[in-house]
Amino acid sequence: MGPTASGKTAVAVELVRRLNCEIISVDSAQVYRDMNIGTAKPDAALLATAPHHLINLINPDEAYSAARFRDDALVLMREITARGNIPLLTGGTMMYFKALTEGLSELPEADPMIRMIIDTMAEEKGWPGVHRELARIDPQIAARLAPNDAQRIQRALEVYYITNKTMSELQQKPKYVYFPYRPLKIGLLPADRSVLHLRIAERFETMLELGLISELRMLRKNYALEVDMPAMRCVGYRQTWAYLDGEIGLASLREQGIAATRQLAKRQLTWLRAMKDVVEFDCLADDLANAVIAHVQEQLEQQ
Repeated sequence: MGPTASGKTAVAVELVRRLNCEIISVDSAQVYRDMNIGTAKPDAALLATAPHHLINLINPDEAYSAARFRDDALVLMREITARGNIPLLTGGTMMYFKALTEGLSELPEADPMIRMIIDTMAEEKGWPGVHRELARIDPQIAARLAPNDAQRIQRALEVYYITNKTMSELQQKPKYVYFPYRPLKIGLLPADRSVLHLRIAERFETMLELGLISELRMLRKNYALEVDMPAMRCVGYRQTWAYLDGEIGLASLREQGIAATRQLAKRQLTWLRAMKDVVEFDCLADDLANAVIAHVQEQLEQQ
């Protein structure tokens, strides 16, 4: 686990090379087909060396969820262990890791009519205004969400309108958790966040050079996409959408894309630091892969 640009894939590939591991992607953006550049999806050469499960699952105009990830990952983990290999879960979607190991609260399914009502509220007040409404109803959940986190604000309000109970109240209910494994939790965190910020800037610049703008232009041509769909809320794509619509220039796209990616990394680090039993490694260390592999081998010998 780790923030964006922390080198998770490189370490995972080295683990596959030296141990009997199979990678399960824990990335809510890489599940989408044809979204390759903006999600930093492994290329064909890397996938030939280290195949990844749970990438390229659905079209960008479809939706995925933490619950579906949990089901898919558990099936794969069973199949991988039956082959005598180790499931290696790799990614930065911390909510998916939490859902897998701790289970999910029993929340109602989405209601299109309720969502339309909340979207109308957002058009009138803006998402920060809807966030203030959520803070009045469920301050505990609202405190964890950014004022423009449209997807999660909408979901929290939707749950309340459907059940007349807050999401924080429903999440406190005991839940049965099926997870018949001993997880070895490894966190890649930067000793110097400013260096991670430089990596993030370089990475976004590389995405632009590789054709992020052309990629989104092709996605909008091939799929019935809207800007508020989950796939288009992914960092980089939302800002590129605004550029293609003429709302911002290239300099602003670069600036906003890097800023949004930094914010994503900050949220990922907050999630990671709140998790228990995580063994941390400096993702900026020169011998990162060797250090992680030595730790994993030590743990395996204790089995």
